[in-house]
Amino acid sequence: MKRIIALLFMLMPCAVMAQEAKQDSLRLLFVGNSYTYYNDLPQMVYEIAKTKKKKLSVRSVTKGGERLKGHLNNEKLREMLTSEKWDFVILQEQSSAPAKQTETVIADIYPAAKSLDSLIHVGSPDAKTIFYMTWGHKYGTTHKIENYPLAYTYEGMQERIKTTYLEMTYQNNAVCAPVGMAWQRVRQERPDYQLYIHDCSHPSKLGTYLAANVIYTVLFGERYQTTYTAGFASEKAEYIQRTAQETVFQNKDVLNIK
Repeated sequence: MKRIIALLFMLMPCAVMAQEAKQDSLRLLFVGNSYTYYNDLPQMVYEIAKTKKKKLSVRSVTKGGERLKGHLNNEKLREMLTSEKWDFVILQEQSSAPAKQTETVIADIYPAAKSLDSLIHVGSPDAKTIFYMTWGHKYGTTHKIENYPLAYTYEGMQERIKTTYLEMTYQNNAVCAPVGMAWQRVRQERPDYQLYIHDCSHPSKLGTYLAANVIYTVLFGERYQTTYTAGFASEKAEYIQRTAQETVFQNKDVLNIK
């Protein structure tokens, strides 16, 4: 039964999910696609926060394969952004689009990122926009990019994604959650840790746990140890927590974290 429920969740074309909001909670909205809803990343962030006694209300708007420009056309999301109050909004682009040629990224991604950031600040002038930097596919892009071999390897794809997300961050005076950078470090240090599922693109549960710890660190800007291990052995969970935190704290200037 649990497998059936999980499969139905993954196949949902669009989802808006919520933790019950409390008046004194920080309000967090995720806007993304399957890299956000696989293994329920928003819930993992919530669970980490709960162990640290942080009051966090978490909601998400997700759709499989959705682009930032697609979210921009979602009237329900536009209403949420302009009429509700948020403390943080996390934006995540489709997995291979940020690895495309510079001119394509400039024309196809940056304007949508700018427009979404503007909408966020219509309803929540003090909100912080966070760009969720994703990771390169395991062996380079699984969606062939014509005449752009830079993205045909993991290293090349990851570097291009990194640049795109950091430039979106700087253009909007936002903050970057460097999941892709932490991911690369884990691949180098612990190649035995499986961050991908079989498709060599989507995150395993461990990959999502890494993302959750990076995002929690960016949200609260503190060093911590959490008892929420997502079911992993304590040694593995502690390594993931430590790597996430070190990636953020060692790169604060690059990530535009003040």
